[in-house]
Amino acid sequence: MSWFESLVLGLVQGLTEFLPVSSSAHLRLTAAFSGWHDPGAAFTAITQIGTEAAVLIYFRKDIGRILSAWTRSLASKEMRGDPDARMGWLVIIGSIPIGVLGLTLKDQIEGPFRDLRVTATMLIVVGVIIGIADRLAARDEKGGRHRAPKQRKELDSLGVRDGLIYGLCQAMALVPGVSRSGATISGGLFMGYRREAAARYSFLLAVPAVLASGLFELKDAMESDHVSWGPTLFATVIAFGSGYAVIAWFMKFISTKSFMPFVWYRVALGIVIIALVAAGVLSPHAAESSG
Repeated sequence: MSWFESLVLGLVQGLTEFLPVSSSAHLRLTAAFSGWHDPGAAFTAITQIGTEAAVLIYFRKDIGRILSAWTRSLASKEMRGDPDARMGWLVIIGSIPIGVLGLTLKDQIEGPFRDLRVTATMLIVVGVIIGIADRLAARDEKGGRHRAPKQRKELDSLGVRDGLIYGLCQAMALVPGVSRSGATISGGLFMGYRREAAARYSFLLAVPAVLASGLFELKDAMESDHVSWGPTLFATVIAFGSGYAVIAWFMKFISTKSFMPFVWYRVALGIVIIALVAAGVLSPHAAESSG
């Protein structure tokens, strides 16, 4: 991998990780359209450490408060009812599905799931799901001619059932084209949560899963001779900087704007990919990277 490739792919990772468009799909597609080797699942996981570092810094007050309350709840029964302590447990519970499925489906994630036809299909299908969730949320927020606006749930309403459902939605993002934020936020909207609440829990829930995945791949990569460490670490730093900027923008965007521009983008991109693969312009299978 060249330094220029790492710059571009790092930017793509940072710019798309928190938007409901699938960062793994865009890394795969950027390489395919540019004629580069597929950066691979390991590169994606390692650069995601950079974007999750952006989450840790942006939500540092929330995360610090949650960690403090959760740690104290281990020894104090009184603290177990604290909202922040509960949130710590719910993040752990919500992380179980992706941990189990990530280990179980590791070979598929690094192989068949990276087929561009799968990516395109997921872009379209999940895009439609996000669109439906967005419309339901908008209907509740605005009400109608004969219907008053409906109060949507905040994160203090989150329980074990909803936490597990969030976790299952997050696990869907193991397939390129799904989008971690898109799946979890739309899942939250279907369960009746406010947009900002769904997004906040989505970002918090991603921290342990992405860091664990990145460190797991990092361990394997350190035992391999096929990793371009300089460009990969450079891409991770770039992903951190661009990812932090996107979080700040996205949290403001979702408070007043619809997700429909992302929906139309996903559907259009999926259709274009299917057409290009059918025409033989793009190969559906990844070109293996040699380092």
